[in-house]
Amino acid sequence: MASLGDIEKFTEEFAAEREKLIDHVSTLEDEIAVLRRKHLPKIKVAVNTVAEKQNILKMALEESRSLFVKPKTMILHGVKIGFQKAKGKISWADDDQVIKLIKKHLPDQEDILIKTTEKPIKDALANLPAVDLKRIGVTVEDSSDQVVIKSTDSEIDKFVDALLKEDELKEAQKAA
Repeated sequence: MASLGDIEKFTEEFAAEREKLIDHVSTLEDEIAVLRRKHLPKIKVAVNTVAEKQNILKMALEESRSLFVKPKTMILHGVKIGFQKAKGKISWADDDQVIKLIKKHLPDQEDILIKTTEKPIKDALANLPAVDLKRIGVTVEDSSDQVVIKSTDSEIDKFVDALLKEDELKEAQKAA
């Protein structure tokens, strides 16, 4: 068994290494900010130019609709152009009225067209005392004490986790 002195020493070492990690992440963020400031103006200009070229192309397509009867689309320079049927958008003012009318006019499709959800709320249940949870058939698992090693600066943790996940994805892609 480790003594409290050993645990204090391990915690100090952990905190020191964590500070190094924070410094590395901070340096990376600073360099990313410099790169972002350097390249963002060019990116904004490119976005505006692409938008202008897209508008010119759209106007040319609208004026030349007769060229796209059959086929209605074609691929030029890796870009699909032409016309396609719009998907359309549906909307309604009152959920209850639509449900009432579905039940009246389309009762055989009611289970497909109407969503019915009845589900316990886990977060709310977690706030109940164990005795009440037991009465309603909810079991509590792993409620024993667990080791906790959590830093108070969660933003760095999120960034490091994102970096690690990104690294894992790259490794998985290399393996595949």
